[in-house]
Amino acid sequence: MRLRALLDTDALGLKLLGGEDELDRTVRGVMTTDLRDPSRYLSGGELVLTGLAWRRDAADSEPFVRILVQEGVTALAAGEAELGDVPDDLVEACARHRLPLFAVHESVAFATITEHVVRQVSGERAGDLAAVVDRHRRMMTSGPAGGGPDVVLDLLGSDLDLRAWVLSPTGRLIAGPKASGPALTAEACGRLAAEHLAATRTGRRAPYRVLLGGTTYSLFPIRSTGRAPQTAPDSRETVLSDSRETVLSDWLLAVEADAGDWAEERLDLLYGVTQLIAVERDRRDAARTVRRRLAQEVLELVQTGAAPAEIAARLRVAAPVLLPGLGAAPHWQVVVARVDWDGAEIEQGPVAQALLEEILVDPLSAGPEHSDRIAVAHTGDEAVALVPLPAVPTEHDGSGGDVLADALLESVRDPLTAGLNDDGRLTLGVSAAVHSAEGLRGALEEARHARRVAAARPGRVCAAGHQELASHVLLLPFVPDDVRRAFTARLLDPLRDYDRRHRAELIPTLEAFLDCDGSWTRCASRLHLHVNTLRYRVGRIEQLTSRDLSRLEDKLDFFLALRMS
Repeated sequence: MRLRALLDTDALGLKLLGGEDELDRTVRGVMTTDLRDPSRYLSGGELVLTGLAWRRDAADSEPFVRILVQEGVTALAAGEAELGDVPDDLVEACARHRLPLFAVHESVAFATITEHVVRQVSGERAGDLAAVVDRHRRMMTSGPAGGGPDVVLDLLGSDLDLRAWVLSPTGRLIAGPKASGPALTAEACGRLAAEHLAATRTGRRAPYRVLLGGTTYSLFPIRSTGRAPQTAPDSRETVLSDSRETVLSDWLLAVEADAGDWAEERLDLLYGVTQLIAVERDRRDAARTVRRRLAQEVLELVQTGAAPAEIAARLRVAAPVLLPGLGAAPHWQVVVARVDWDGAEIEQGPVAQALLEEILVDPLSAGPEHSDRIAVAHTGDEAVALVPLPAVPTEHDGSGGDVLADALLESVRDPLTAGLNDDGRLTLGVSAAVHSAEGLRGALEEARHARRVAAARPGRVCAAGHQELASHVLLLPFVPDDVRRAFTARLLDPLRDYDRRHRAELIPTLEAFLDCDGSWTRCASRLHLHVNTLRYRVGRIEQLTSRDLSRLEDKLDFFLALRMS
């Protein structure tokens, strides 16, 4: 705002004492001080308010005014409550340095002036930022992107003093502020993503406000510009036919502020920012089209039983795109994922595809353009990823960088569990690495079998790897549910009932005994029991179930029952 506007506001009671030719100067902020040297608190463009407590005699005015001018202060306003009229020495010093000077009537509180300036400056900043955002939106929808989400976050920081981050649904950092300030930790990112997914699934109206570590964050969904809304009650709210179609793929904007008392104009501005970032998201998705198409072509060849030579030729085309500059044909792994929603009539393959693309990104990487080179297709309700691996083992583990099932979900389990709520499941299976096109069909079947093993486990987010397919565990997912229930009930229900009545811990004892391969000494040590106490408990298990834990067949039955329960 201009100094002239301040002078024209009667409610502020300002009287101009000097600087008539400088009234078109811009005020960017306001600060109240009675320090003799307030330079450390000045950044330029302020209207400085002072009660003159710093002035002991006439000689103090010159150095005080000189400091203000050196720091780029726009104007000085001196209160009349302390000394009555503003001293002539201060008027003369301001005139020498061409610093506009106002007198503040004793009936006007500095707080009144501060509130007015802050309100006017914030409003003008918001208007300027809205214009910038609108200009960027038009540019980005008609031509190349101009810097991505980072540019928009920089604008929020510089023009509205808002720190904000763009996060993926799994809590991975897409973009953040460059300005100084505490970084958002990986744990905090995951917590915010989980809160956002949970709020979305429960139908709360955005923005979602979250208190985390004593700081309030407001979470705004970033929805793809390519999806048409079913209805649009107002300029900010978009209602999709079913939130489960996109909840596991939409980004979010986390703002370090409480948006609960924001004006409508400010909220509209932030929703405009999310639309701008959504344009960048759509561009990123479009860039994945080539990799998705390659994966789809390879998957169709594998599923239709094409000749290995034909599959190998297609892989040679894919390798330079997925791992440019590799120089040699890589090894490959297959990852299969499926998202199941209870009673949902939505196409679930694309949901799993978008989610698997995100899961396969290194959780420590940042930015909208990942360093990942993962090709993901979908067929029916499942997504299939073709993961290239360098043919030479890595220095770190000698494994060639194999993808491990549990590691994929370690950092994303909590956010995804919140998004799946109580009506969804994610199951994932990983094959072993194969070295040629001939092994790709077997890898696909292996990954699918592993996913079925994961599906047989409890929990909203489950994974299994190829290592688990070399034993009896492979058979468990194919046992009918009613057979499993009857088998486990016959063996374990008597023990559970006894534990419930006597707090005897027979089930934990059985699990430990089997895990120690029937070793009395090791099992007693693990459970911190005397061996005689352990023998008593095992005897009680045998008595209640009419089984003999010295027999291999009975041990195996108990082991399977515990696994299936």
